[in-house]
Amino acid sequence: MAKESFDKEIQFLRMLVLTSGAYSRQQFADRLGISVHTFDKTLRKLKEIVNSMYQQLPEEQGKEFAEMIRFNYYDSTDPMLLFLFRAKSLKESESHRFSLVLAALHEKPLTAMELLDVCCNDPASNSTLFPDEKTIRSDLKYLEEVGVIKRVPGPRPSRYRIQNELVQALSEDELLDLYDFVDVMANTQVPSVQGYLLRDGLKKNVARSYADPEASKQAMEPFLYKYHYHSRILDEAHLFTLLAAIRNRRKVSFIYFSPKSDKSYASKNTNPLFERETEGSTHTTLPVKVIYDHQYGRWYLLSHSREGIRKYRLEGMTQIGEEGEPISEAFYQERLRTLEAQIQYSWLIDTGQPVTVRVRFFNPGDTGPNFIRERVLLQGQWGQIVEEEEESFIYEILVNGITEIRPWLRSFGSSCEILAPNQLRREMIAEWKEIAAYYASI
Repeated sequence: MAKESFDKEIQFLRMLVLTSGAYSRQQFADRLGISVHTFDKTLRKLKEIVNSMYQQLPEEQGKEFAEMIRFNYYDSTDPMLLFLFRAKSLKESESHRFSLVLAALHEKPLTAMELLDVCCNDPASNSTLFPDEKTIRSDLKYLEEVGVIKRVPGPRPSRYRIQNELVQALSEDELLDLYDFVDVMANTQVPSVQGYLLRDGLKKNVARSYADPEASKQAMEPFLYKYHYHSRILDEAHLFTLLAAIRNRRKVSFIYFSPKSDKSYASKNTNPLFERETEGSTHTTLPVKVIYDHQYGRWYLLSHSREGIRKYRLEGMTQIGEEGEPISEAFYQERLRTLEAQIQYSWLIDTGQPVTVRVRFFNPGDTGPNFIRERVLLQGQWGQIVEEEEESFIYEILVNGITEIRPWLRSFGSSCEILAPNQLRREMIAEWKEIAAYYASI
């Protein structure tokens, strides 16, 4: 299917959320690397996408674009940046054709030629855009691949039907239990976008089983979420392009804006009269592994280039595309083994020299559950508790460098004392002194 590139819109939304409207139009455009005219045009496009999502609602329930960006737990139970993954990733003609095909298959199984007749006989369709048999068969193949429809066993020509046995076979209570489970998992597991889309589909089916819309709303909202890692959802637009390149063993090329860059996007130079130098740098590399950082909600690409192992944050990657012929399986496996050997002791993606970190954790003073110990065992990866006393225990882990583990250790506050290495101990002492100085005047 024809997919749009949402690079600009992704960076636009990321900045809009992070700045909470603090930038003027000119500042916003400068930070992105686009003109004010492009800023206005992009904002209009996003408003159109939002309006297309909520056009079926009564006017008083419609959502304005600005309301989707308010930092209020009860105003945005849905993940607000998800709409880029919905219907607007297809051309308008494709969306209309899919609607006709699915509506027809909902009534009874049909062949490709019967579906072609349905599309061509639709009075709302433009006669100049009537599909041909090849287009219909391509649509059916796509819908079958994504699990929306299913072939009916029998002789040729093949007949297709809607694949909705799951929701049809469940009782009202079972459907609601499934919705609650998907709702929780979509907000807590990785990756998230498919879970949100599944949740939306289940929500519509649950709503149909209730005569009173208010009752269905109350039944479906026992939990209210405010998801803080918008980048995780946005970066999934790039994630599947990279996973496909890894699966196909092909290099990718992209324009990269590092976290320290003054800009996060640059408009494409399609008009030579307004051509200007791109701020981002162009990279071509062989993707080997994608890693997710739970602590900060970030995706990382680890790849192989002539310089060796390279690391990129997905939020800085734009205009990604596969390039060249697939490399050999043997070459790729060798690069994968090399990478895994280098990150064997990485807390996340650090490829520095291994160092043993030794930490004393202090048990809580009360007689309740030892939540400090439980958290260390849960989050401490391959580290081990090597000594235990009544008041404390000592934890050891071999990690590549001390940079990535430091935020985790710091989060324990006074319940944690660094014993080794000395460099990490000195750095933590300096950090806590700096924090204490902030409160010295109070």
